[in-house]
Amino acid sequence: MDRVGVKMAVIGGGTGSFTLLSAIKQYTRHVTALVNMADDGGSTGMLRDELGVLPPGDVRQCLVALSESPQVRDLFNYRFDGGTFEGHAFGNLFLTALEKMTGSFAEAVETAGEVLNITGEVHPVTLDKVTLVMQQADGVVTEGEFQIGHADFGEHMRPEMLLRPTPELNPAAYDAIIDADIVVIAPGNMYGSLAPALIVPGMSEALQQTQAKKVYVCNLVTKPGQTDGFTVADFADEIERFSRCTLDYVLYNNQPASKELLAKYSKEGEFGVEYDIKRLKEAHYSAIGGSFISSEQVHTKSSDPIAHTRTLIRHDANAVAKALMRIYFT
Repeated sequence: MDRVGVKMAVIGGGTGSFTLLSAIKQYTRHVTALVNMADDGGSTGMLRDELGVLPPGDVRQCLVALSESPQVRDLFNYRFDGGTFEGHAFGNLFLTALEKMTGSFAEAVETAGEVLNITGEVHPVTLDKVTLVMQQADGVVTEGEFQIGHADFGEHMRPEMLLRPTPELNPAAYDAIIDADIVVIAPGNMYGSLAPALIVPGMSEALQQTQAKKVYVCNLVTKPGQTDGFTVADFADEIERFSRCTLDYVLYNNQPASKELLAKYSKEGEFGVEYDIKRLKEAHYSAIGGSFISSEQVHTKSSDPIAHTRTLIRHDANAVAKALMRIYFT
């Protein structure tokens, strides 16, 4: 497939970005992943706590997604199943060692990109060490991305989010947004993954200044205790609240998953994200529905004892990538 010259910046982290990047790289060589840096769970959290390094996990996933070297990609995703390193991904240890050796996480990411032979670039949204903090309307404060990502907000939905200490936007991330033709906000955990990327000081200014088309790829399912009852428009509203920018397009799934998968999700209090056509037609952005659920089955949990629970329902990344390319040529 001939790849065109569209410049695409993808903001997010974790599985959502990984899935999209794996497909987008088939359409353009000019893709830049801008990665959330508040992760403190699993292998990443242990390395942060023990060695004082920046979180490598989401960065590793984005690097692997853009890699053109299958064997090295598999190596970076390899997790030790015993001993001192049990549960750690080799790529996390590699990035950590490079950061300790060079004193620069940005240099570590660049070197890892060379080793993995990636298409495009990967940049942390900030190079400062930060902790995600959530403050709810009742005054309750919760610290840490992992704790927030797994919290039950109760009746105090749509909390305020901030990063401590106050970080600065990575200049490379700013440049990628300004130079982009399309900025994509990937699907993901709204409060544990997307918010900490979008609220970095300087991010909103970059998103407001860029001439790029700004597209949000909406989540497929709600998260119990956090986005219960959210429709597509509600998710988009939260993205705009955190980014303080106006979206141009919202991609959302309008084809239901299989009854079997939905039944498994409903047992956990998760449900397919619904949409209000009237509300979407009245929105200032263009809402584009499509069949964006992957037909491939994925595992529910990893055998890794310190990894996060994995999702059953994934986006059809190629369908989303095609929709993004249609937006580019619009």
